[in-house]
Amino acid sequence: MANTFGHSFRISTFGESHGGAVGVIIDGCPAGHKIDLERVQQWLDRRRPGQSHLASPRAEADQVECLSGLVQGISLGTPITLIVRNQDMKQDHYSDLQDVYRPSHADYTYDVKYGVKAPSGGGRASARETIGRVAAAAVAEQVLEALLPDFSVVAWVDRVKDIQADTSKAYTRAEVEAHPLRCPELSVQDRMEKLIIDAKKAGDSVGGTIFCSVYGCPVGLGEPVFDKLEADLAKAMMSLPASKGFEVGMGFASTQLFGSQHNDAFQNIDGRIRTATNRSGGIQGGISNGETIEMRVAFKPVATIFKDQETVTRDGQALTMKPKAGRHDPCVLPRAVPMVEAMALLCVMDHYLRQLAFQHARGPHKI
Repeated sequence: MANTFGHSFRISTFGESHGGAVGVIIDGCPAGHKIDLERVQQWLDRRRPGQSHLASPRAEADQVECLSGLVQGISLGTPITLIVRNQDMKQDHYSDLQDVYRPSHADYTYDVKYGVKAPSGGGRASARETIGRVAAAAVAEQVLEALLPDFSVVAWVDRVKDIQADTSKAYTRAEVEAHPLRCPELSVQDRMEKLIIDAKKAGDSVGGTIFCSVYGCPVGLGEPVFDKLEADLAKAMMSLPASKGFEVGMGFASTQLFGSQHNDAFQNIDGRIRTATNRSGGIQGGISNGETIEMRVAFKPVATIFKDQETVTRDGQALTMKPKAGRHDPCVLPRAVPMVEAMALLCVMDHYLRQLAFQHARGPHKI
C-alpha cells in the first residue's frame, strides 16, 4: 500500500514522470456530489510546470481526463479515476545518467530497494507524481465545501532561504495567487523573487517554508493515539517531494516558552467553547478543537542544480557530474503551495468521513 493514502477517503496514485501518464484512483468519495472537472483542472494548472519564470519550463498542459466514478458530473460512490497524459518528455536529457547516482536524488535508494530504477527523470520520486494528489484534493474540496460551508484551506510561501514573511496575517487564495511566487506579503516579494532568479542564474537552487491554514474545521477530527490529526498531517506533508520538516501551531518555537505562556485558555463565546489563543494550532490531544489549524512545511533546495558535483556510478566509480541541459525548478516553493493544500484537504476529508462513521455508531452516553 506504499502508493495509497487515507482510510475512509483513500487515494492511490500511479505513473512515472516520463511514462505514458500519471493519475489517481479515489476510493470512498461519497455518492451524489457535484464534481466539476473544470475546478480539478484549475488545481492542476496551479501545480503544473511552465506557469511562470520561477518554475520549470517543461511544457505540459496537464489536461485531466476522468475514466470512471462520475456520471454527468455526479459522484457515483464508486472509484473515481483521473489521469493526465505526459506529453513533453525529454528522455535524451537523461541518456548519460542511467548509471549515475545524482547527489541528493532518489537514484541510489530506489536502485538498492528495487534493483531497478526509472531510466529517465525521477520516476515515482518526481514531483510529477503529485498530479494525482492535487486532482484528488480538488474533488475532496468540492465535497467538503458542500458539507462544511465555512471550510477552506489556504497555503502560501512564507520564507525563501533566510527571507521571512509576516505569518500573523490571514490571506485568501486569491491574494496568494496574485503573484507567481505565491507569497502575498508585498514587503518581501521582490527580494524573494530576486533570490530565486539569482540562484537560477548561478545554476543553483534554494528552499524555504510554506505556511498553511485550515479554516472552519469542525471539532473532533483525529484519533487519540496513533492516528492523531497532526500525526496524519505530518505524514501527509512529509510524503511530498523535497519536504524536510513539519510543525503545527507554534511548533519548535513553543519549546522556548513556559507552559503558562503556551497554554490556550478556554472561553465561552456566545455559547460556544473557544480558545483565547491558538498556540496549539487548532489541535489538542490529536483532535481538532474547532480553531484554525495552522502548520508549516519546510522544503529543501531542489536537488537538481547546474554546477559540477562529485558522485559515483552504480559500480562505485567516482566521477564529476558536469552541468547539462535540463528543466527544473530553481525553487520548489511556488508550485508546492497547491501540493501542501492538497495534502491538508485529503487528510481532513479522510478524518471527517471517519468521524461521521464514528458518530453514527457512537452511543448516547458520556463517561
